[in-house]
This record gives sequence, structure tokens and C-alpha cells, in this order.
Amino acid sequence: MTETTKYQLDESKLPKAWYNINADMPVPPQPVLHPGTKEPVTPDFLGVLFPMSLILQEISTERYIEIPEPVREIYKLWRPTPLFRAHRLEKALDTPAHIYYKYEGVSPVGSHKPNTAVPQAFFNKEAGTKALTTETGAGQWGSALAMACNFFGLDLEVYMVKVSYHQKPYRRIIMQTFGAEVYASPTDRTQYGRALLAQDPDSPGSLGIAISEAVEVAATSGGAKKYSLGSVLNHVLMHQTVIGLEALEQMAMAGEYPDVVIGCAGGGSNFAGFTFPFIRENLSNGQKTRVIAAEPASCPTMTRGTYTFDFGDTAAMAPIVKMHTLGHTFVPPGIHAGGLRYHGMSPQVSALVDAGYIEARAVQQLATFDAATIFARAEGIIPAPESSHAVRVAIDEALACKESGEKKVIAFNLSGHGHFDMMAYQAYFNGELEDYEYPAAAIADAMSHLPEVGN
Repeated sequence: MTETTKYQLDESKLPKAWYNINADMPVPPQPVLHPGTKEPVTPDFLGVLFPMSLILQEISTERYIEIPEPVREIYKLWRPTPLFRAHRLEKALDTPAHIYYKYEGVSPVGSHKPNTAVPQAFFNKEAGTKALTTETGAGQWGSALAMACNFFGLDLEVYMVKVSYHQKPYRRIIMQTFGAEVYASPTDRTQYGRALLAQDPDSPGSLGIAISEAVEVAATSGGAKKYSLGSVLNHVLMHQTVIGLEALEQMAMAGEYPDVVIGCAGGGSNFAGFTFPFIRENLSNGQKTRVIAAEPASCPTMTRGTYTFDFGDTAAMAPIVKMHTLGHTFVPPGIHAGGLRYHGMSPQVSALVDAGYIEARAVQQLATFDAATIFARAEGIIPAPESSHAVRVAIDEALACKESGEKKVIAFNLSGHGHFDMMAYQAYFNGELEDYEYPAAAIADAMSHLPEVGN
């Protein structure tokens, strides 16, 4: 009997609507607060940064929100994405577990990020926006938004975390190919960037800092520019649910249902995109799937952070949300998983972790690259450093099955390939990578700067 390796959906099976977990959240929503007044934000305040269509998606409690046809047409360039049964990895691990992975690296820019970049560019274009600003860590988000803005005729300024700007020059070149302007953050282009450089000319930057610069540029543009975010907020996570909605159909094709689903988590977008439809099944249809979020031990937002109100950015210009946080002034070590170096976490993901619906697990950098190498040698795909955190946890779960003799079904999201992360792999093979211990003192200092609001 021939074993099936990949499960492909026809384009006609491309989801027609995104899934909005707000409709099924088992815990009440927390207010989003104005960074200045500490009072609940108004649409007018958010309207400085986002078009009204995205603001309405952010607060919607409708279970499904229709995907516009122009977005679905662009999605067809790479969606539906394949679900693979990792037969070769199972053999390499000698595990009775069945391992599946949803592969988002088949998108034109090699990651899951276009799933939200395309609709964000579409809704901005529809609202009359002429230009967008954004931040990017490893460059996956910047590349995706650059492509999307090119498709819809929008200008784009990208503030790329400085350590990643130098570690990952090819992603910068991809953005420039699509017509975006890319700056190493912190820059001298913003008031906040100049202030930081005066304090520390060698600052490696962080996602929080880059967000601050992009937000400042949009907020001070007199309406000429809007801001676009690649993770954390509800509308971003919702756009990503095409991943999990497809995966549910593909698991049915395989005749199995996952006992465990896993995703890496920096701000929460690919994790939520893959797992939220499975969480829907847990909440509404009696399934008992374990849901695991994998994060770096050097930036352990969910496993060591506090669930409290904090600013979304370092300059305290972005709205205040209740989330797992290490403190908005915390600058994580310069690990190669640049997309996971965020001090906070999606409010929805945070609430579900806090309430026990999601397990969080921290992984060290060297163990992550160990797992990435095992996976690449078995499956032939070199995973992005971010995605490799999910690979690590999936392998650990499969090895636990080997110990116990249980035949569990494990599914994870391989959120992108690592073809532009070769310097990270080179450092690993040369023995130059190191594990970073939890920076307790730095986080304790950052946590002393939390906004004073009633928790």
C-alpha cells in the first residue's frame, strides 16, 4: 500500500471567510487603552493608524468574516498550501507518532506573512491610503508587505530591527525589489530613534523600537500614511486562520485528527492562524486537542512574562493591551529567530494561555537548530529559525511517544523556509551560536516601567 505524503486542496477549497475567535472566546475581552489617557481607545484614535475596515474587524464578534475576492485571487498564487505527513522524520525518530506539518514556505516570499499582508494592503487601498509604514524583525513580514503593497500600488517604509538588518541582507533586498524603502532601526529619521541613538549609538534594536518608529512616522504624517502590523492584533491573527481552516480539511483527507497542534509564537500570528480553528473545535465541538505555543527561552514572554497591561511598543506610543509581557522597554538578546524577539504577545493568545487553553513552552537556541537540522535531513526542507521552535517541540512530543509507546497524531505549522537565514545555520555549524539564559535582571528593570492602570 502506497503511503500518502502530501495532502493538496484544490483552489476551489480555498476558504471563503476568515475565522474570528472573538465569537468563541471563553474569557471576556479586555479593553484596549489609550497610551496617554489610559482610557479605552476610540475609533478616532485608532483611525490615525488603521483604516476603519480593519478597526471593525479588530472589534468584531462575528464568527466568520468574508475574504474579498481580490484577496482570494492573490491568495491563489500559493494557497491552498500543502499539508505533509512527515514519514521520513517519523522513521528517523523511530516514533510511533504520526507527524504532520502545514507548509507555509511555498508562498512567494517564503512564509505565512502574506496571508495578512495582502488583505491589509487591499483594505488600505480601498480606503484611499497612499502609503504604509511598518516594522520587521527577520524580514519575513517586511518582505510580505512589500509584495502586497506592490500588488496594490502603495508606497511602503519598513523599519527593520538593526541586528536583523545586518544578519539578513537578502530579505532587505527582497523588500527593495518590490519597491519598499528599508531602514535599520533605530534610525535618525524619527524623534524616538534619534533619542535612542543618543543614548546608545550601537543599539541592536528590537521589534518594540521598530514599531515605535513606524507608528511615529504614520501618526505624524497628517493622514498621508497608515501603519500596518504583522502580528499581535486580532485582525492580523484572523487573516492567518486560512492556515488552520485548510489544515482541518486536509487532516480529514488523511483520515486522522491531531492529538497535539504546535506553532512557534513571537507575536502570535502564525501560531493563531494554525491553531485557532482547532481551538474552535475544542471549544465548540468537544475535541480535546492539546495546543502548544513554542517560544525562545531568551524572550520567554508566555512562560516567564506577566499577564498584565502594557504598551505594544517601546516608546509607549501604541495602545495599551492586556497581554503576556516582559516589559515594553526590554530589548531581547540578538538571537537569529528575529521574528520571535517581541516583548509582548497577542491579547487573544495571552488570554487563552492564562485560562489554560494553550500550553506555552520555551526552547533554547541550540536545541532549536539541532531540531531544524534533524528535520531538514529527513524532510528536505530547511526551516526558518522561528519555525524551528515548533519543529523542536514537535520532535520532543514525538520522542515522548517513543518512550511511552503511544501513537499520537502531532501536527505543527512550518511557518516558513530558512533560505535567507543561512548565516544563522553557518554560525550553528561553526559552533558560534550560544544559548541565552533568561535575562531576569533586564526583565525586572523593564517590568518596573509598566503603565499604571487597573489590572
